Amino acid sequence: MVLMLASSCATYAPEQRSQAPPELPQTFTLYENTAPSPERWWESFGSAELNGLVEEALKDNLTLKQAYSRLDQSRALVTKAGSDRWPDLELTSEISNTLRRTDTGTGSASTSTVRKRSLGLASSYELDLWGEVKSEYLSARFDMEVTREELNTAALTLASEVTLKWLEAISVRQQLELIDNQLETNLITLELIELRFRKGAATVLDVFQQRQAVKETESSIPLLEAQLQTLKHEIAVLLGKPPRTRLSLGSAHLPTVGSIPDAGVPADLLSRRPDVRAAGLKLKSADWMVSAARADRLPAVRLTGSVGYSAGEWSGLFDNWVRVLAASITAPLFDGGNRRAEVKRQTQVVEERLAAYRLAVFTAIMEVEDALVNERKQGEYIAALSDRLNIVRSTLTEALQRYRKGLNDYLPVLSALTSTQRLERTLVQARLQRLNYRVMLHRALGGSWMQDELQNQESN
Repeated sequence: MVLMLASSCATYAPEQRSQAPPELPQTFTLYENTAPSPERWWESFGSAELNGLVEEALKDNLTLKQAYSRLDQSRALVTKAGSDRWPDLELTSEISNTLRRTDTGTGSASTSTVRKRSLGLASSYELDLWGEVKSEYLSARFDMEVTREELNTAALTLASEVTLKWLEAISVRQQLELIDNQLETNLITLELIELRFRKGAATVLDVFQQRQAVKETESSIPLLEAQLQTLKHEIAVLLGKPPRTRLSLGSAHLPTVGSIPDAGVPADLLSRRPDVRAAGLKLKSADWMVSAARADRLPAVRLTGSVGYSAGEWSGLFDNWVRVLAASITAPLFDGGNRRAEVKRQTQVVEERLAAYRLAVFTAIMEVEDALVNERKQGEYIAALSDRLNIVRSTLTEALQRYRKGLNDYLPVLSALTSTQRLERTLVQARLQRLNYRVMLHRALGGSWMQDELQNQESN
């Protein structure tokens, strides 16, 4: 016993490892010295409406409420895991009345009554010689931190989803407004062509072609209206409200895209991305479970003690007492390889989570790289699209002039008109996509605002 107690400091502890993979690049491909990214990045769009939506979602979103509940559950599990570090104490009591009848063998029987009253305390405690209890407790603490980081990830994702839906709703309203203007233009043009037809200056084919253009424009309205309504439903659910809740969404124009925020260096993502932090914490939790599995293969020492009082009647309860102090040692001799297999299993869990952590780091870097290059190229695409639209508009103007002078038929006009209107809609969608890439970049960069939000919610 003395030797075992003296060796109690020889507990199993995980080996230290570097958190950053050695293949981590020094900078991002499109690294620039730009303005730092704001923590509450959605405020950079300059919309009080969006700010209110995000704040309301962070407060009332039902998925986020589930994450808060899971965090409270994990805290309770930490308390349970830590309870084994302390002795337990139980109060015991018993009241019994036993009536016994005994046949004397002479044709008669005797009866007797035995009364018992007892009261006592019992305690037991297992010495954590090899750190098994400590390892399980620390593993539970890291699991709780994983749950916290998953909550941060949920908050980051929620802010992104609300912003994306809000931007898409504005884009749909812009497209509907644009289509209304295009439809009005097409109807006016149809009236002019019909007038020219009645005067013999246009053919019936010109009339049918323009009517086709009108119907094509009209046919796109119902789908956009349905899309806008479903977006409102999705935003309402994100806010923790019923789908048909009336939302005051009045923004009519997409916000201006500012300069690309400073992405920093890839190593920053290890501390800024909650999913990367969660993957690292899962790895640490698995490390401590290996320590617990290894300690479980060694002998265990348990101390027990009890004190009790007993008597036949309550009046004499404290006249009779008993006290027990005991120590026991249990050591596994043969378990069919159960404990050895558990050590091996937990070791492979560590290898699995190590690979998952490296994947999380590389995925985070990839997402930032993708968002940077996509936004850069989307900006170039929008510039090229704008130049193309200007050329098509010039073509439309020239085709109309030649048509009015009778130098060509209506087909070039119709072709240029259709191309112009399609490019105008495509340009709205392209601007939306660029804003989406900006949101994806902010989400990929992570941040610390989620932790502040969590503290505010917990304090409330």
